[in-house]
Amino acid sequence: MTSTKTETTRGAAVSEVVAEQIAIEQAHVDRVHAELEKAGRRVDVVQAEGLARGQIAKSAEVGLEEAAGLFERDALMFHAAKRRTALDTQYEGLVFGRLDIHHDLGRPSGNGGAPAVGTEREVRYIGRIGVRDDDYEPLVIDWRAPAAAAFYRATPAEPMGVLRRRVLRSEGAMVIGIEDDLMVPEAPEDLVVVGDGALMAALTRTRGARMRDIVATIQLHQDEAIRASARGVTEITGGPGTGKTVVALHRAAYLLYSDRRRFESGGILVIGPSGAYTAYIERVLPSLGEESVVLRAVGDIVDAVSTERLDPPEVARIKGSTRIRPLLAAASRGAVPTAPEQFRAIVGGHAVRLDAGTLDRVRSQVLRGHQRNLAAESALAALGEAAWSHLAVTGDRDAKAAFLDTWEDHLEVAAFMREWWPQVDPREVLLWLADRALARRHAQGALSDHEIDLIAGSYAAALESGTWSVGDVALIDDLAARVGPVQEHVQEERGFYEIEELDDLSQYGVTEVQPVSRRTERTGPRAQSGDPRERLLAGTISRPKEYAHVLVDEAQDLSPMQWRMIGRRGRHASWTVVGDAAQASWPDPADAAVAREEAFGSQPRAAFHLGTNYRNAREIFDYAAKIVRHQVPDADIPVAVRDTGVEPVEGALGDAPLRSVRDALEALAGQVEGAMAVVTPAGWASVLAPLAGSHQGRVEVLDPMSTKGLEYDAVVVVDPDEITRESPGGIRVLYVALTRAAHRMTVLR
Repeated sequence: MTSTKTETTRGAAVSEVVAEQIAIEQAHVDRVHAELEKAGRRVDVVQAEGLARGQIAKSAEVGLEEAAGLFERDALMFHAAKRRTALDTQYEGLVFGRLDIHHDLGRPSGNGGAPAVGTEREVRYIGRIGVRDDDYEPLVIDWRAPAAAAFYRATPAEPMGVLRRRVLRSEGAMVIGIEDDLMVPEAPEDLVVVGDGALMAALTRTRGARMRDIVATIQLHQDEAIRASARGVTEITGGPGTGKTVVALHRAAYLLYSDRRRFESGGILVIGPSGAYTAYIERVLPSLGEESVVLRAVGDIVDAVSTERLDPPEVARIKGSTRIRPLLAAASRGAVPTAPEQFRAIVGGHAVRLDAGTLDRVRSQVLRGHQRNLAAESALAALGEAAWSHLAVTGDRDAKAAFLDTWEDHLEVAAFMREWWPQVDPREVLLWLADRALARRHAQGALSDHEIDLIAGSYAAALESGTWSVGDVALIDDLAARVGPVQEHVQEERGFYEIEELDDLSQYGVTEVQPVSRRTERTGPRAQSGDPRERLLAGTISRPKEYAHVLVDEAQDLSPMQWRMIGRRGRHASWTVVGDAAQASWPDPADAAVAREEAFGSQPRAAFHLGTNYRNAREIFDYAAKIVRHQVPDADIPVAVRDTGVEPVEGALGDAPLRSVRDALEALAGQVEGAMAVVTPAGWASVLAPLAGSHQGRVEVLDPMSTKGLEYDAVVVVDPDEITRESPGGIRVLYVALTRAAHRMTVLR
């Protein structure tokens, strides 16, 4: 009885101490948010000033002074809106860390002799953005600033002057918890230490629909990768659950902070494996204070094309290999299937007849030095030369010049050119390959007859469904580089008298200057046509934008053709590349390595390896590691640092798979509080689809490839043997599925 009372008293005392410490931190957070409100009011003042600038009478002419006022207004409005966006997006968990640091000081002794050693205590609060008070004293230090480095890099072995590192957990502006890490052998008497450590606290939290921002728990070896040199290629490797993705995203935010002029103006492209992945991580970078990032799945890299459909493994291997390039090259140079095969007309009084052989010769000659869509004028001129040669008129330069002048303006020639040399969308070239005979003619022995049949069948199916596959996107990009951008017809310039006076810009859809989030920017309209071919050709494909930095996650899955596509966007970029060979879905790593090296060029390399699995409970990861080692003995197996004492559960699908999986979810729902997933092969997808959104929206049903980069509190893996059989990476893809669960896993065979 006495023991129970003692424990109760001790627990109450601990709770009281924690409450006191939370109150201390809450007071500081309140002060920070008060400053944010003041900053918001300052933004309002700037916006008002911006609107006042450039106010001119509608009837007045716009002179130099008024034009300068308009420019100042736009600049003020842009920066004010950008600051407002930053303030609004950082509200959640703005202050997440605190450092208590002691500094050794040399102070003169009272007798004026040798200095006596003393100490001074400093408190630094770490957050998503920097905040200062009216006296310009820092209330919060931006996590990317050098002054915040000790928050991530300090360890008990090398404390960097840190006594205590504290992590604050908040909901909105309210502090709901704290966790401390003590960096010295013994805490000073006035220093309170709370909790079991920030990292382990973060590891036990539930997983939600979006990746948790674990900026507060980045560890030393991860921080080194985040703050590595911005030059060259930074490769980050590690097994499942080692935090590779989080490290890479924080690196992108750090690069923007450390060299904003370069990376904000040049842009950062972040590439992930799927739409599910990009939706999962989309909140991480904005929560770190950065919107200057383009986030794309592999199926969305080319503008006007967006897809998540995967080809069957055999077809995906053909489309992803560089062996398909001769087929693409020949198709891009070939005749348009609907083009006329001869030309007949009376031009300048001469009967001109050009047969198919002549037309083919002219086309080949022109395309040796030009992209098709940029060569219409060259083709017209070359065809005119061929026509004159066929007339066999020699020695009369004036007659030739007159003929060629007539040729260029001749209506029948213009009509022929529209049919013979039209502007070609690169997607149309792929659709031509639905014709097996044409595809076989263009393949020139690069592919077997069986492979050609698979390719032709793939595009015939695309014409029926109206959807591209993820593998098609890289081929479209390759063809776009070969044929060039489609040239629009030049509109005649409107006369000055046609320009209307724009008194009210809002009636034309024009608003005040607003910052554009390049992260979600897309070009090209999305047609909602019912015709499959029109859906395939919706939008406009323009030249690819080149970026200052390219970040590739799940890099081990990229095919050689996908590496070539990404390389076109990073010709002058630095790179961050994240991957794990043991999780690869692309079956030919040697072929991919060649294309990857071509994309990187001769830039310097830096490699970082992460060897600690923070995601999976040890019991779950041991189960997955045992399976993958059978076929991948050299797999990079990290060390799982957390035990739950609960082993994965194995069960049978039986005769009623839907009921079996539902029962498994029911059992797991009582053991975890966060998100759950059912990972299923294609054969069971439609049967299990009704489970999506069950348990108050906590359940997702998805295929193994779509789980790349994702994590859940609990996972049900359905029919692992079938997952291995149908997946392009075999056992490696099953390994991915088996390492998505943080706390609980059930496997049904």
